[in-house]
Amino acid sequence: MSTERLTVRDWTVEDAPEALRVYGTQEVTRWLSPAMTQIQDEQEMREVLESWIRSAPELAPPLGRWAIVRNEDQRVIGGLTLRYLPPDNEDIEIGWQLAPEYWGHGYASEAGRALAKWAFSRGAGELVAVVRVRNERGSGTAKRLGMQWVGETEKYYGMRLDVYRLWPSDLTPEADKWA
Repeated sequence: MSTERLTVRDWTVEDAPEALRVYGTQEVTRWLSPAMTQIQDEQEMREVLESWIRSAPELAPPLGRWAIVRNEDQRVIGGLTLRYLPPDNEDIEIGWQLAPEYWGHGYASEAGRALAKWAFSRGAGELVAVVRVRNERGSGTAKRLGMQWVGETEKYYGMRLDVYRLWPSDLTPEADKWA
C-alpha cells in the first residue's frame, strides 16, 4: 500500500541496516509493549527480520509486520504491526515504530491511517493501540489517527498501559487521502 510520501511493504533481510536504526535504538525500544530488547547489531537484526518473514504466512489477514519506506529516497524509516493482543487473542493491536530522525514529520500517522483503512477493508472490526503511560509521542500518534482513549489497563502484557480504540467510522475523510 502507498500514500503520498510512503510505501508500506513486506520486510526483507536486506532491510537489516535500516531496520537497526529503528529497533537498535533505545529511544524506540523502551516504549514498545511488550518491551523489546534493543537490537545490538546488524546480524541480530537480520535474525529478527528472518523470524518475522518466516512467521508471516502463518498470520491470518489482516495481521502482519511491514516496513515503512519513504518514497523520495526508498529508505526504510520504520515499521508497522497488526497483531492479536494477549491474553485472549481477540483485540487487534496496531503498532508503529520510526527511527528517531524521522519523528515529527507525520510519517507514523500517515502510514498508520493507511494501514488502519487497509485492515478495515480486510474485515477488522476495530483496532487497538496500547501505549506505555507517559509515552506522549505514542499517545499523540494514536490521537492523530482518530483513536479514542478508553482508559488504562493491565490486561495486556501485565503492564499498565493506555488503551486507544479505532473503529471504521472513526476514520475521517482526511484518512482517504493517504489510501
